[in-house]
Amino acid sequence: MVTVDEDAAGQRVDNFLLAQLRGVPKSIIYRVVRKGEVRVNKGRVKPDTRLKQGDQVRIPPVIRKEKAPQVAPGNRVQGVMEQAVVFENEQMLVVNKPSGIAVHGGSGLSFGLIEVLRSARPEARFLELVHRLDRDTSGLVMVAKKRSALRFLQDELRQKRIQKTYHALVAGDWSQEIRKVDAPLLRYEMPNGERRVKVDEGGKASLTTFRCLRRFAGYSLVEASPVTGRTHQIRVHCAFEGHPIAGDDKYMDDVSLKAFRGAGGQRLMLHARALEFRLPDSGEALKLEAPYDEAFEQMLRLLEARNRNQ
Repeated sequence: MVTVDEDAAGQRVDNFLLAQLRGVPKSIIYRVVRKGEVRVNKGRVKPDTRLKQGDQVRIPPVIRKEKAPQVAPGNRVQGVMEQAVVFENEQMLVVNKPSGIAVHGGSGLSFGLIEVLRSARPEARFLELVHRLDRDTSGLVMVAKKRSALRFLQDELRQKRIQKTYHALVAGDWSQEIRKVDAPLLRYEMPNGERRVKVDEGGKASLTTFRCLRRFAGYSLVEASPVTGRTHQIRVHCAFEGHPIAGDDKYMDDVSLKAFRGAGGQRLMLHARALEFRLPDSGEALKLEAPYDEAFEQMLRLLEARNRNQ
């Protein structure tokens, strides 16, 4: 018997059970509900029944397959992630994610940012990603500590009330005329199974606004604000305008990528620099900024030195 708390109130029965019985296939969960083995306040329910605070839910015993033991994140990586937390309250936290760490495990990765946080905080009852960043992109990621906060922040994202600002070092001399890129994006699969994105009339409407911040020899530092939130949106829109992001092994041509690596470039030069949003519960407006990591900063210093020497 499980009592529905304030955080789970309003959830559908099927989603509540999926959270309570992690790893159990959906087919089994729907079967036990259909057969009446799941009861709410001693009565039968449907999968889409909404739960109220204080409801008593009977969860029947189910057989769960044993998973192979997962590689646990080590103390060092847990410490790195905890040091990367730039804001935290009872509702949520925001992390300045390092480049090279995925936001979650999968696709051959034992763990990502969310698994590391859960390992570092075993007492946390709820930790869920609000949104995602590409593995090689650094910067600000929001994590909800309560289901109510997750719902609030994801709704704010859908309503476009959260302002995301990225900094990107791109190849070439960015024109001041390029203030926005309004080009539809389509996801597709390469022959080797790798997923990519391209500008295509059959794709989803996608809009990014841009502003040039600095010019260097052969590169420009730009500020990008995605109005829509498509996969690889900023990376593909930059490449579409002829200014691929430095270090982008998916959308930069081989010659340019080799030149960037030869100049000392070590990473994809895309950083989620700032977030402006309202806090769950209080509604207080907050703006957060994340500093560049050493590799990003070092590349900018190198280009700055080149500018002075010319």
